[in-house]
Amino acid sequence: MVLYALWAYDLARFEHFKLLTVFSVLFGCYYLILKQLKIKEQQLTYLAIGLRLVFLLAIPNLSQDFYRFIWDGRLILSGLNPYLTTPNDLIISDPNLFPQMKTLFDGMGALSAGHYSNYPPIHQLPFIIAAILSKHSILGSVVVLRLLLIGADLGILFYGKKLLRKLKLPTRNIYWFILNPLVIIELTGNLHFEGLMLFFFVMALYYVHTKKWHLAALTMALSIAVKLVPILSLPLFLNKLGWKKSVRFYLSIGGVFLLLFLPFFRDDFIENYSATIGLWFSKFEFNASFYYLLDWGLKTTSNVELIHSMSIVVVSVLGLQISYQLIQNKTKTTALILTILWVLSGYYFVSTTVHPWYIISLLLLSIFTNYKFACVWSYTLIFSYFAYKQLSVDENGLILCLEYLPVMGVLVWELWNQRVLRKLKHH
Repeated sequence: MVLYALWAYDLARFEHFKLLTVFSVLFGCYYLILKQLKIKEQQLTYLAIGLRLVFLLAIPNLSQDFYRFIWDGRLILSGLNPYLTTPNDLIISDPNLFPQMKTLFDGMGALSAGHYSNYPPIHQLPFIIAAILSKHSILGSVVVLRLLLIGADLGILFYGKKLLRKLKLPTRNIYWFILNPLVIIELTGNLHFEGLMLFFFVMALYYVHTKKWHLAALTMALSIAVKLVPILSLPLFLNKLGWKKSVRFYLSIGGVFLLLFLPFFRDDFIENYSATIGLWFSKFEFNASFYYLLDWGLKTTSNVELIHSMSIVVVSVLGLQISYQLIQNKTKTTALILTILWVLSGYYFVSTTVHPWYIISLLLLSIFTNYKFACVWSYTLIFSYFAYKQLSVDENGLILCLEYLPVMGVLVWELWNQRVLRKLKHH
């Protein structure tokens, strides 16, 4: 708890040595607690809650996204649509619309301020709740958002255990997720809403396994309405559900998703939202792996800018991956979860932007499998913060190798081991 307090209240993201040292010790303790010490699950749950509460009154120190979260919530409460107006425009046209407007504007940074909101409607809901409960205090809004995310983590713990039990897997596996330092720091500490997305997503998986299709469709739609990433998993449910149920499943998800967006729908909404989402494929670059290698090769040989064609590359890779997984025609829930893990892993390996909190999805999926590469990645991702200097962001190829080579090494080793095991079973 002392180290988490140090992280929460006395750390800046440009303090690289301190960042690495504290995170490494936290990760070592995490491994020791789960692998070596025989602690009861109830005590592990209390520990998970206690570690999160350490952050309760801390302003996030590794991410400035929370300023935009609070901005969007107060904007909606003021009767405006976050998908139709940018902070840059609003700070000029109506600089006193809501309290602490200038502080929030300065805090979110120029990149966020220049674009329309990209957060789907259920992602916006906690922002609205924070605006209602804390209209005049940034710290008050942070506390509200944090409590909601802690609640989502407890929901993941509850439904994760239920699903593990149904799949006849050790319920203790969920603590490899819930006590992971990256999960605690990025979700509770830095207020990233992958936790809320994964809460609904693990519920959807549970309801798919228990054949409650309507509840599965509802919770999947809610998950997508927090973050769009689960859309990539939808084709993979085809083998599990069959054609007839799949059509109803997809139509139900689509219907709920559109209904959730309905209050925000205006003439310019589709154009603005599409343009904002498109930035992830055409403008933003951070902590990439195969994309950087391919881009470097093309620039060296032909002076071609790969990023302008990256959306085609990503769609092609995903299309091939999904097609291959569907051909396998596996119907077990464990097989479904594994295929989702492979597809999302492939997506992040070819993405132009990979922030540390993105990988938390892979970590949750991996606890239902025998693969540990996502857990290794949840440690090496700390090196991505080495790009942040006091006044700039500057990535280093050697640092990227320190992050990705151990992950690739473990992944190749695990795939080889699985192949050997399959051969032994056949003989």
